[in-house]
This record gives sequence, structure tokens and C-alpha cells, in this order.
Amino acid sequence: MTLLVRSPVAGTVVPVADVPDPVFAEGMVGPGTAVEPGASGHRVLAPLDGRLVKLHPHACVVQAAGGQAVLVHLGIDTVRLGGEGFTLHVGEGDLVRAGDLLVEWDPAAVRAGGLSAVCPVVLLEAPVEDVRLTALPGTEVSAGDPLLELGDR
Repeated sequence: MTLLVRSPVAGTVVPVADVPDPVFAEGMVGPGTAVEPGASGHRVLAPLDGRLVKLHPHACVVQAAGGQAVLVHLGIDTVRLGGEGFTLHVGEGDLVRAGDLLVEWDPAAVRAGGLSAVCPVVLLEAPVEDVRLTALPGTEVSAGDPLLELGDR
């Protein structure tokens, strides 16, 4: 079975290795990719159907029915903002469908504050050999477009 992960934000796909945080860039939490939000990247959508097992203003983890979890992180070091500039539309423990609105934020304000707005999208603890990019670096994506697939080759 293949798990499709959709882009949580609109923007440009960038290699996860280019994310300015070694936890993501070196794949310490799992394989994935990242999206640099564009002008319409302020709406953060659920990347797949599942349960919100963790929810912070700057990050969330959605777990699919099969157990695989996906981390969406809104910017780098944005935990320092203490939730300011983030509006949550869901609660931890909620069931969500791919495309549901999770959070609204302002990537331009994050950048203006000297932080990176890049959004890593990571399959937690997934075997790297089972992950395929469906949107290559440099690709412009809309929120909800296919981004990654997890499945046996």
C-alpha cells in the first residue's frame, strides 16, 4: 500500500538537505522534503487523512490509520515565537482529512523577523528507501498537491 503525502503549503519544493537545521537536513527524524512558502503559503492544510497526534502553533504531526506519522514544521526556530502569528483551526487529537485547514500563519513576517519560513515535511521513522518524491526540488506546488509517497518499491 502507498501513502500519499500532500503539500501542506503553496510554494517551491526545496531539498530537505537545504533546510537550515541539521535535524531535518541530515534526516535525523526521517526522510522528507521541504516547501518554501510563496505569497499564498499562509494557509497550512493537512497533508493526509489521519489524527493530529501532536499540535503546536509552529508544527504538527498527523498519523495515518496505518500508523505512519508525518511531521509538518512551519519555519525553522519558529518555536521561539511562542505561537505569536499562528492561528490554529484544529485541536490535538482531532481527526483530519487531507486538505483540511490546520493553521494560518504569515511566512513573510517570519522572514522579516530573521527566521527561515521553509517548511520541512518529514515521514517520521520511515525507511528512506521506501520514500519517493512526487514533486521534485524547484517545482511550484499548491497546497494539497502530491509531494511524497511512502510505499514498498
